[in-house]
Amino acid sequence: MKLGCSGRECDMTVLIDGRPVEASEGAQYRDLIPLIDPEAPRRVLGVSVRGKTLPLSARAEEGVQVETLTYKYEEGARIYERSVRFVLLLAIRELFPEVRVRMENTTQTGLYARLVGVMLTAAMVRQIENRMRELVAADLPFEKKVITRAEAIRYFEREGQMDKVQLLKYRPFEHFQLYKCGEMLEYFYGEMAPSTGYTPVFKLDFYMPGLALSLPDPLNPDRPAKFRDQPKLMRCFDESSRWAEILGCENAADLNEMIAGRRLREFIRINEALQERSINLIADEFQKSGAQLILVAGPSSSGKTTFAHRLRIVLQARGFKPYKLSLDDYYIDRERIPVDENGEVDLERIDTLDLTLFNEHLVRLMQGEAVDAPTFDFPTGRRLEAKRAVSVERGQPILVEGIHALNERLTSEVPRGSKFLIYVSALTTLNLDDHNRIRTTDARLLRRLVRDHNFRGTTPEDTLAMWPSVRRGEANYIFPHQEKADIMFNTSLVYELPILKKYVYPLLCDIPPESPHFTRARSLVKFLNYIQTADVEDEIPPNSILREFIGGSCFYREDD
Repeated sequence: MKLGCSGRECDMTVLIDGRPVEASEGAQYRDLIPLIDPEAPRRVLGVSVRGKTLPLSARAEEGVQVETLTYKYEEGARIYERSVRFVLLLAIRELFPEVRVRMENTTQTGLYARLVGVMLTAAMVRQIENRMRELVAADLPFEKKVITRAEAIRYFEREGQMDKVQLLKYRPFEHFQLYKCGEMLEYFYGEMAPSTGYTPVFKLDFYMPGLALSLPDPLNPDRPAKFRDQPKLMRCFDESSRWAEILGCENAADLNEMIAGRRLREFIRINEALQERSINLIADEFQKSGAQLILVAGPSSSGKTTFAHRLRIVLQARGFKPYKLSLDDYYIDRERIPVDENGEVDLERIDTLDLTLFNEHLVRLMQGEAVDAPTFDFPTGRRLEAKRAVSVERGQPILVEGIHALNERLTSEVPRGSKFLIYVSALTTLNLDDHNRIRTTDARLLRRLVRDHNFRGTTPEDTLAMWPSVRRGEANYIFPHQEKADIMFNTSLVYELPILKKYVYPLLCDIPPESPHFTRARSLVKFLNYIQTADVEDEIPPNSILREFIGGSCFYREDD
């Protein structure tokens, strides 16, 4: 008997993770995975073939190279999240029929969800978790169903899920795939695990007024990540979500209806007015704080540079003379940066900055002294001999913006009471529908793809290649410090996706299947298919954060 053929003649050879496996015609990948991972076959959640993510129920093909997707890979983690989310929704549907469930946002360990119109209690959350564990133990299959759009609309109308009904009106294809488990049909915009038994690792916590679903710990996927409260970030999300609800734009279909009804222009004005109001409130808090040093940090493509410009103008209108001190000039010579254990240079480490000199200059400037500031030359990777005389009027604000701005080591010699810490990020609150979030990470990636292509001469594939490294840097150097902030600012604009789609959609569609970045590009294209484009750019003001990415910003003109 040949490996993988179960007593039948082998018809083909499949290369799985570089290992040849012989299989009979019609074999599914789930039949072959135990042959290469007999100890724990359910670690594998899907496979990647020719750049496409496929479920384990897909039929094996002759001669193809197959990569298995476990939780440590992003696509594997997304399969796991979708599958355990289905288990959560099925448990709630069985226990509390007709209750509307809305997936609100991510937490550091998973997802936050709300049962709309229900006074949730800790006892109810325990009840939901217990039912989820029963569903996992039952190992119920996730069955793929191909149905027409009309059939799907009729089903979701019967279920009262009008958010999906409205969204499906904008779907450009007549057939699509649903998954069925138990008596529930659901659409999760991506592949699923074979059955509920593949999702044993999770934890639910009551997080008033909703619940927090913790997913597997990335460092040890055999146990759930320990839930960590992030009250400031959650308050920021909650405030933005409440405004989206008030403005009637919680899901993609709401935004599409505005576009179809020619109401997007007014919505843009409201979005921009709300951000301007928030920046003025931050200026109020800074004035009340008595601090002098303003520190602004945020992840890639959060719009922190434009935010810093706008805050500076608001403070100038109040009689201040804020000075923006550049961290870039305090880099040490590149040849002096130590390598890591792999012999590589991590340019995002805080140790790449001359912290001693930076702190010395900060203290002197805050006390009214002039300093000879350095100038760093990026092409050569060295500090120039020439110095710049810099001075700040005593008591005037100094503004510093950068990824390490909230790290205490950056400003260790400045007393905490003299510092005002701001964390900015693009925390999108727009969902595709109640059960399917638009990931904050994906929204920031779209911004970066557009900016890199428009202004940095970087191809979409190069941007996608850099993105995992960018994410690691954020996880290591930004996110651990975000709760230290005195205030948080959400730079996301609810209207931005229809604008970004015009730029990024054709770029993503041009990435060929043989590219190693095709899978990621395809996942972005799939959710953008549900977003309508809008030709209203003339309505976007020149100081908008979105202008940092699409162009036309008043802060980045050559005559500034």
